[in-house]
Amino acid sequence: MKEYSACTTILVGKKASIDGSTMIARNDDTFRPITPQKFIIRPAAKNESGRKIKSWLNKFELDLPENAQAVPAVPNVDYKNRGYYDESGINKENVAMSCTESTYGNERALAFDPLVKDGLDEDCMQSVVLPYIHSARNGVEYLGKIIAKYGSPAGNSVLFGDKDEIWYMEIVTGHHWVAQRIPDDAYAIAANRVSIEQVDFDDSDNFMWSEGIQEFVAQHHLNVDHQGWNFRHIFGTYSQQDRFYNTNRVWYGQKYFNPEIEQDPTDGDLPFIRRAAKKITREDIEFVLGSHYQNTPYDPFGKGTEEEKHRFRPIGLNRTQNSHILQIRNDVESDKAAIMWLCIGGPTFTPFVPFFANMNDTDPSYNNTSMEYNLDDAWWYYKSLAVIVESHYPQFVQLDTDYLNELNQYYRRRVEDVIAQAQGKTGAELTSYLTKANQETVVYTRKRSEKLWAQMMIDSINMSKLTFNMDENL
Repeated sequence: MKEYSACTTILVGKKASIDGSTMIARNDDTFRPITPQKFIIRPAAKNESGRKIKSWLNKFELDLPENAQAVPAVPNVDYKNRGYYDESGINKENVAMSCTESTYGNERALAFDPLVKDGLDEDCMQSVVLPYIHSARNGVEYLGKIIAKYGSPAGNSVLFGDKDEIWYMEIVTGHHWVAQRIPDDAYAIAANRVSIEQVDFDDSDNFMWSEGIQEFVAQHHLNVDHQGWNFRHIFGTYSQQDRFYNTNRVWYGQKYFNPEIEQDPTDGDLPFIRRAAKKITREDIEFVLGSHYQNTPYDPFGKGTEEEKHRFRPIGLNRTQNSHILQIRNDVESDKAAIMWLCIGGPTFTPFVPFFANMNDTDPSYNNTSMEYNLDDAWWYYKSLAVIVESHYPQFVQLDTDYLNELNQYYRRRVEDVIAQAQGKTGAELTSYLTKANQETVVYTRKRSEKLWAQMMIDSINMSKLTFNMDENL
């Protein structure tokens, strides 16, 4: 049986961010707490004929182009049983892609365009698109053509970004989809349901869609509104699960970015596009991706009633296998502008480590993940660190917060120092330099994490209930 992901997406336009970056971000959640992943570089291909890809989850297979860009990827270790799921990356032309946000079409639409069992599913989607695209818009076009030919076996939403544009594409039936460009001065949050609202078919600068979708909707009488063409209303769901599993995550993210706006956490028509009350930082995105309804009655660690604390699904979960922010900067040279902020272990308690995408390798602790428990592996190590913090949340949350704040301070300074020291380097020399710098950042992060780990172990020993006060002279 297919194990669908259950992710949360955040998209930030370049005029909405504090430094003019575009940022696309997502939690990769699964229904299994333990699905080990690794962080690798898929190599480039040049004039290599006969290349193919075949899914391990269905009968989909595709002939690949002879030429491909090298791309970072975060695939499953056990890919033969769980599928590839390369998940996220930034290619050599600074095009970012994150794949995918599971999205569900309604039964009315699926009745006339059902899902295609052996179509292009999310396990292969990143692999057959990112190495071959040249812009965010091109990514939508490229994927759209594959869906038109092979169909889709699941509803999926896909994130694309470059230095200028961000696109969000929602595939909701076997062959139909709509994509919307996020306005430069806006942000958007999505959480496992159709998000795009009114579609303007006269505005091809900001919308793209599958061929024949208007005729499909008209022929099968799918538009429930008296006026307009609302993609969410036509193709989306309004289920009990949406109200308590999905929409509340959008509500909390919008509450964080727009605290002045009062909304109902179960409202099925929360706006997709929002303008934040202030410019958005990377740290803001990290907080939301790791959040659990802090400062509301719905926080599982808070002071609400037992019913309130378990009413809604948090954004940050123990089954978040990785979380990422794909940032394309506009204030530095293009060969140093793409940064992949990767959190292995869970965004609530562990850090988003910056990796310059212009690299030729990843650190062994990231790219050699074992299926068995192994603290040498970043995935297992940071999963374990998160478990320790959560197990004694009241005692350790401030230690963990100080640790994350200290690392974020270091990362901000570190990124700028690396860029400054890279001046004058180009081509292979620059790539080698940035690769080494990435690995040095990994080492520093591990050392700081070991310090936190040690402090929590010492404090845990002192918290033992198997103790007894007695006269020291006895």
